[in-house]
Amino acid sequence: MPIISVRDLVVEYDGRCVLDGLNLDIEPGEIMVLLGGSGSGKSTLLRHILGLEQPKSGSVSIKGTDITRCSQADLTKVRRSVGVAFQSGALFNSLSVEDNVALTLREHTALAPSIIDLIVWMKLAVVDLADFGKLQPRELSGGMKKRAAVARALALDPEILVLDEPSAGLDPIVAAELDELIVFLKETFQITALVVTHELPSAFRIADRIAMLFNGKFLAIGTKDEIRASQNPHVRQFLNRTPDNQAHAPAVAAYFEQYVRSREADS
Repeated sequence: MPIISVRDLVVEYDGRCVLDGLNLDIEPGEIMVLLGGSGSGKSTLLRHILGLEQPKSGSVSIKGTDITRCSQADLTKVRRSVGVAFQSGALFNSLSVEDNVALTLREHTALAPSIIDLIVWMKLAVVDLADFGKLQPRELSGGMKKRAAVARALALDPEILVLDEPSAGLDPIVAAELDELIVFLKETFQITALVVTHELPSAFRIADRIAMLFNGKFLAIGTKDEIRASQNPHVRQFLNRTPDNQAHAPAVAAYFEQYVRSREADS
């Protein structure tokens, strides 16, 4: 049984269709990468999977609970099984790194402070930040902030980890380290991960399967090899990094040539 199931999901904003009848199943223990360009609908789908918005129609089920129709109590219960690391990290700048990780434990459990301190240290150790817990977020590098956000997302031992653009803004080496961390978490803790990205190297390193969005529809859903072999023109354009304005190149070249000739004539 899928741990996340999206069925016939339709989302509209001001009469404009943003997600058009999406269907997606994510199996327990797999890394599903949601791939697509800017404006394709990735963030909108993510918000609905997290239960932050209501769709026009369709459903999203997590662990068998339809979060588009369930009670607030059931939604809260489901959310406790989902850890989220936001694109910017979204750490609280007024708190130390360890206090950022401890926050959800203090808010949602009755654990003793000594137990919380131990759990926080363990989560930071998993992301290789055990020696940096006393630092403030402003003292961290971009990659360290991303890893601290992952540690906070892991605080309540979620079954599902949602990562929004985890490698955005990172240099290739740091991005590769974060990719390895995601794979490590999946293999070590059997976590199901939904990773939203537009970074092709990361997607093809970490994914078990890839779902590619374009204009609110899935163009392809499959393994890395199946996506690579897709002949859908929009998939090929994305994988080959072909710009939309390539067709205008001859006209631009002709205009530039005419401009140069007119300047030569004037001189």
